[in-house]
Amino acid sequence: MTQTTPPIMPALEPTHSAELSKPARTAGRARTIVALVLREMSTRYGKSPGGYIWAILEPMGMIIVLSFGFSLLLRSPSLGNSFILFYATGYLAYNLFLKLSQVVANSLNFSRALLTYPAVGWIDAVGARIVLNVLTNVLVSYLLLGGIILLVDNRVVLSYGPILQAYCMAIALGVGVGLVNAVIISFFPVWQTVWGVITRPLFLASGIIVIFEELPPVAQNILAYNPLMHVVGQMHRGFYPMYNPQYIDKIYVMVIALVLVALGLMLMRRFHKRILNR
Repeated sequence: MTQTTPPIMPALEPTHSAELSKPARTAGRARTIVALVLREMSTRYGKSPGGYIWAILEPMGMIIVLSFGFSLLLRSPSLGNSFILFYATGYLAYNLFLKLSQVVANSLNFSRALLTYPAVGWIDAVGARIVLNVLTNVLVSYLLLGGIILLVDNRVVLSYGPILQAYCMAIALGVGVGLVNAVIISFFPVWQTVWGVITRPLFLASGIIVIFEELPPVAQNILAYNPLMHVVGQMHRGFYPMYNPQYIDKIYVMVIALVLVALGLMLMRRFHKRILNR
């Protein structure tokens, strides 16, 4: 009596199993980032929706102070007739860069305890802080600018292309600067203080108070290298159709931003373990 051998099942190719695991890894990373976003929302703003009021009151208070102070000194703002709209457009774009660079720079320290778990990587901690802070700042900007337009000057003609480009440039610069600073601050803590001193003049040198064209030629030649001057100018272009600044170079800003992002990612990938073990 002859015995028949059962057919041998063909082995799955490694490439096929690897392809199936990619969506699973992507979905797992997305769930991790969402969990980290929810954790930071609870930590920073509290468990009640009222905590988000402070995210609106802080920039609104700064805009009101600027508008009231300079309305006593000047007859009209550099653009348009509304002091509060002019300062809001410039300050909110600058504030997006500043806040994003700060939270990204502190992302590893903020999530240090969670990074001991294998399921949480440094890229998840950074990504969660970027997602939450971009969404928060964009929402705050929408509410403040929308409210100002409705209450103060509802004749504004918006150009959404320049506004979107300004926010994209501010986000890219904030992420790039934050990633690089995260590594530098970890090895040289004094850099956090030094960077804070360096960024204070940026508020005055980024076109928030006075537009580029009203500056002396010497100042123009120097501040043309400031990427934030281009960001704020592009933001103003979106709210003032008659304003057509010639100095704006979007390619220049994005090249600087992408170089910083690439450098920051490379440094974080190389040194994140040493940073967490310090």
